Amino acid sequence: MHFRTQRVFLSTLLVLLAACSGADNRGTEKKVFRYNQPEALTSLDPAFARNQANIWATTQLYNGLVELNENLETGPAIAKSWDISEDGRTYTFHLRNDVYFHDSKVFKDGKGRKVTAQDFAYSFRRIVDPATASTGAWVFNDKVLRNAVGGISDTAFQAVNDSTFNIYLNQPFIAFMEILTMPYAYVVPQEAVEKYGKDFRAHPVGTGPFQFELWDEDNAIVLHRNPRYWKRDKLGQQLPYLDAVQISFITDNKSAFLTFMQGKLDFLSGIKEGSRDMILNNDGTVQDDFKDKFTVQKVPYLNTEYIGFQLDPTNLQNPNPALQDKRVRKALNYALNKKEMIAYFRNNIGIPGHSGMVPPSLPSYNDSLVRGYSYDPERAVVLLQEAGYSAQHPLQLRLSTVQEDKEQAEYMQKKWAEVGVQVQIDINQAPAHQETVDNGRAPFFRKSWLGDYPDAENYLALFYSKNFSPAGPNKTHFKNARFDSLYEQAKLERDNQKRWRLYQQMDQIVVDECPVIVLFYDEVIRLTQNNIKGLEANPMNTLKLEHVRKE
Repeated sequence: MHFRTQRVFLSTLLVLLAACSGADNRGTEKKVFRYNQPEALTSLDPAFARNQANIWATTQLYNGLVELNENLETGPAIAKSWDISEDGRTYTFHLRNDVYFHDSKVFKDGKGRKVTAQDFAYSFRRIVDPATASTGAWVFNDKVLRNAVGGISDTAFQAVNDSTFNIYLNQPFIAFMEILTMPYAYVVPQEAVEKYGKDFRAHPVGTGPFQFELWDEDNAIVLHRNPRYWKRDKLGQQLPYLDAVQISFITDNKSAFLTFMQGKLDFLSGIKEGSRDMILNNDGTVQDDFKDKFTVQKVPYLNTEYIGFQLDPTNLQNPNPALQDKRVRKALNYALNKKEMIAYFRNNIGIPGHSGMVPPSLPSYNDSLVRGYSYDPERAVVLLQEAGYSAQHPLQLRLSTVQEDKEQAEYMQKKWAEVGVQVQIDINQAPAHQETVDNGRAPFFRKSWLGDYPDAENYLALFYSKNFSPAGPNKTHFKNARFDSLYEQAKLERDNQKRWRLYQQMDQIVVDECPVIVLFYDEVIRLTQNNIKGLEANPMNTLKLEHVRKE
């Protein structure tokens, strides 16, 4: 047996032995849900829940004030109800009195204590504390109450009593409730953070449906059912139904797929090249050979894939004036056959980017009001000629991307060549690519934006002039006074229809000015074994296991 496989097998055995010895009397066969996490899982501390790996794991361990339901609507969690002041600046949350932290040696007699409003005040102050260095400080930094010298006020987060918690904002922010559903806003106990310090990443103590048991670095994480979990199903049965969760770390996509096909994984999210061709027809439907072997779910994903232009030449080593010309950017957009690209390289997983940056799974999306770019090579040639480029004076560019997107980049290179644009592809390691783009040193780059929360504001924030990277998400350094005015207006607008109309106007400005080429809106493909019930896909691609059954 391969050493890595042996280690994972031993971890699985540990789960089963521990579950059998410590679980309740609901049956002798313990239900262990096994999923794979190919990308690096760096922390089980919600303060660092930046990527999918960390988010999925922390979601099993913790809860927040509120959470998203299956329709991406904000509903109660530890807060059973809340009030928002008339001016939209004060949020008052009324907490449940039956939520307890997991049993841990950090508490007296090892018994988890009740969660209070003071725990939320501590957890949120910890997120914005520079000493924590949380990647989620931004969720509060530009929103909550400031003091006279510009720092976050001591009273921004206030425990009125054990069951009443207040948050005070500088000004209204319409998507604030959605912000509070993020893992960054999960509650943690001060005792555990102080005992473990930075090692809290590997000694998590939360309130969620599962509690931490084991982390065998690079091999497996084991979580056990929380016997004191506060949630029940509609029939009054305590959640979760599963006895344990095992997370493995198989980095090779083909190996992960083979492990799933052997029944050693219960769930797989996303299918890559090779495996995708085995399962799906070119039109995206499931091949007959696989229809009954497992369950395939395909739903829209809050992820927009795009090409960006750096509009600020300050940090560019060799600025190319062509990319400052809107006609050139539009021409590069018209030259791409996005529908064909998705069919050839993704088996029709994805929706062509013929509108703006906001994806179709959000309610403000309207492709009849926000009209993007379809395939029109003749129009591309005309625009390039107007900008002074032709076969005699060809435009030459360099596209920065990563290995995973190499095939798509080569396809785009070919389509651009057909209209007379010569593009050289620079393949970089993901961290280096990210750093180059964030610091404005990539003139022409491939990126994606995965929504942090289900509101179009999160996508349009990429073009607000006060959000320039590296501190903010505006990686193109796009600046437009009309856009900024609409953005600031939309942040205060409580009427959904009026706010969506503002979003649409902003998105159309992005289309017209073309700081990005929207390639496609992604879709989630999930594979589950047929004996797994209650695992529903959603546009956020979250993984919530508290209602999952293994039959």
